Amino acid sequence: MFKTTNQHTKGLLITAFGGMALTIDIPLIKLANGDAWSILFVRSCMTITTGLIMWAIWRFFSENAPRLIPGRTGLIVAGLYGCSSILFILAVFNTTTADLVFILAFNAMFAALLSWVFLRERPRPQTLFAMALMVVGISIIVGSSLGTGNLFGNLIATCAAFVLASAITLSRASRKDMGFAALIGVILPCLVAGFMVSKTGLNIAQPGWIIFNGAVVIPISFFCLANGPKYITAPEVAMFYLLETVLAPVWVWMIFSEAPSRNSLIGGAILILTLICHSLWQLREGRRRGAALAIRHPA
Repeated sequence: MFKTTNQHTKGLLITAFGGMALTIDIPLIKLANGDAWSILFVRSCMTITTGLIMWAIWRFFSENAPRLIPGRTGLIVAGLYGCSSILFILAVFNTTTADLVFILAFNAMFAALLSWVFLRERPRPQTLFAMALMVVGISIIVGSSLGTGNLFGNLIATCAAFVLASAITLSRASRKDMGFAALIGVILPCLVAGFMVSKTGLNIAQPGWIIFNGAVVIPISFFCLANGPKYITAPEVAMFYLLETVLAPVWVWMIFSEAPSRNSLIGGAILILTLICHSLWQLREGRRRGAALAIRHPA
């Protein structure tokens, strides 16, 4: 029981660190001031390079270094992470930061739903109620974008959330170390963006920001978040994307004065409050089950 508890705590700490690092991703993309494909190309190239260097150093000093792609499942997970990167960058350039991160927070409910269908981890009634509230919040955000030019970006963000939840759920099902699979997965967006850039050329006013993002921020966040499902459930991992939901709009508002719309704030508040309440409920239930197990099987 104590080993399981320690593993769970380890997973929570790793995932929380990755989620915190991810909160500065969007501000760094905006600071770089470039077009979508140029940003995606440089970001992906730096992430791949850093990932391979990390893996080579790890493998040099230890025989227990994880595989870059753990089997066929790892290949699928890598592809899903790659697709989510493409969708994410497109959403950054086609909707507001507030709308984007609020909608991406929906991946927690997607993960719970996918876990129910494929892993037979049936959500409790409280989780189903939370899902319903999330749908209301998303509807308010997407509905407010009709006629404003942001509908495409919001739909892309919703697709990104679903693909990301699929990668998390599949990682959870495999129970394998997917940290490097998530990093190697950016080969896909690198190839796609490279093809687009070959036609238009690189267009980044401040490349230092996106180089730092791709070489440091993304490898750390992707590696930590992709490793989370090895220790904790898919919905729990997805919940840590809440950190980006809460903090990314704050950083963007402070740096660029990009204030969210009223409907975005209303929908986002529903999402955040729902997920926070649901997380607190999960934590309480986990402690209650742990206490019950300790009584049944005393040391």
